[in-house]
Amino acid sequence: MQKLIYAIDRVNTRVGHFFSWAVFVLTIFISYEVFSRYIFGNPRPWAFDVMNMLYGTLFMMAGAYALSTDTHVRGDVLYGFFPVRAQATIDLVLYFVFYIPGVVAMVWAGYNYAAESFAINEHSTITADGPPIYPFKAIIPLAGLALLLQGFAEIARCVLCLKHGAWPARIDDIEEVDVDSLKDMVTHTEIIVPNGIDSNNAKFQGESR
Repeated sequence: MQKLIYAIDRVNTRVGHFFSWAVFVLTIFISYEVFSRYIFGNPRPWAFDVMNMLYGTLFMMAGAYALSTDTHVRGDVLYGFFPVRAQATIDLVLYFVFYIPGVVAMVWAGYNYAAESFAINEHSTITADGPPIYPFKAIIPLAGLALLLQGFAEIARCVLCLKHGAWPARIDDIEEVDVDSLKDMVTHTEIIVPNGIDSNNAKFQGESR
């Protein structure tokens, strides 16, 4: 089961890494549009729609990746103090009661939205001569499928946790903050007392090991 979980994690990690390039594209595109608007006085009416669609694509396709790395925001005022088996039980119930039905509804509704959009060759009406919107709507069911796949992996994690009493490890990936180093800095400190200074009057100085 652990191999299957890792396989799903790797798929969604690659998907997340691929769509993370949307950040770079957005940065270049917005910078060029601002330059074109205020320097050349030549704004493009469709730029606003494209920016929205790029950001929406990034947001939706990063959801499964964030779930695979356990980086979604969690309001765990009490959850973090529970035993791991209690955490796994809570997660398992919530996945079946809320997550799976919600994501299945997202896939179903998203497929219908995308199919209708392709059928009528839908274009954005927010701005004049808006760009086609059906490719963007096609992202909705794709993002839902990725979330559904990752949801099954998280359910399997809960089952393994209930069985073994510990959360299964996740695959290594780049983190914005080195959490382990921060924990070491907090939990492993020593008192540094220079030679010739009375230890009773020495100041405390934290140093990570």
